[in-house]
Amino acid sequence: MTAGIGSDHVDLQAAIERKITVAEVTYCNSISVAEHVVMMILGLVRNYLPSHEWVKKGGWNIADCVERAYDLEAMNVGTVAAGRIGAAVLRRLKPFDVKLHYTDRHRLPLDVEKELGATWHPNVESMAKVCDVVTINCPLHPETENLFNEQLIAKMKRGAYIVNTARGKIVDRDAIVRALESGQLAGYAGDVWFPQPAPRDHPWRTMPHNGMTPHISGTTLSAQARYAAGTREILECWFEKRQIRDEYLIVDGGKLAGVGAHSYSAGNATSGSEEAARFKAA
Repeated sequence: MTAGIGSDHVDLQAAIERKITVAEVTYCNSISVAEHVVMMILGLVRNYLPSHEWVKKGGWNIADCVERAYDLEAMNVGTVAAGRIGAAVLRRLKPFDVKLHYTDRHRLPLDVEKELGATWHPNVESMAKVCDVVTINCPLHPETENLFNEQLIAKMKRGAYIVNTARGKIVDRDAIVRALESGQLAGYAGDVWFPQPAPRDHPWRTMPHNGMTPHISGTTLSAQARYAAGTREILECWFEKRQIRDEYLIVDGGKLAGVGAHSYSAGNATSGSEEAARFKAA
């Protein structure tokens, strides 16, 4: 069981084959993460972090602060997935008068699309190439692993931004670094890494124009109270042999179940653990 959301650290294929139940506390931190996404988007577009650094250093370098600062208004902003977190991001961005886009294998109801003014795209490529900002809000599974690779990033607008609070393995680590160094990306703000904790020499710590945080977007004190309540409910259901509610289930009875059937694909996305072992050895 995950005391939070995101069950990619579990080999879901092995759980399916062995009929092991996998559950997570769905909804516990969706709003917390959505708020963090909006903060990161504004931080990148308005060049907030470098400006703050000038103040800390005792400077007043206005020209340097604003040379990479823009209004978010009128930009094209798209989310990869419009589930609990992605939809909350869209709703929070609508008042900024941006042009909203999304891609998801489950299209939103047309009345919701109309309410948000959001344009649906059938795949990530068609959305990414028109967006100034792309925020990644999908689970990690075999279909999304390494999704933002060199080829996809090259199809994005030059000078676009990526915000990733989903999972580090959804993007190609080194392709992100190269895109920032070349200017293909104007900024990358991520709250997720691979491996975690990140080694001290992880290139995302020092790459230009980054707004990285140590996977805290969904761990506000408000969210932690919901973690605890949901964890208790799942454990009580398990030990009392009561049905765990569908919105908490990822795998049950030898198949993807509940929210897992909606959001995940069968398979194993846990490869690469030797990177974490390297960090522990260091």
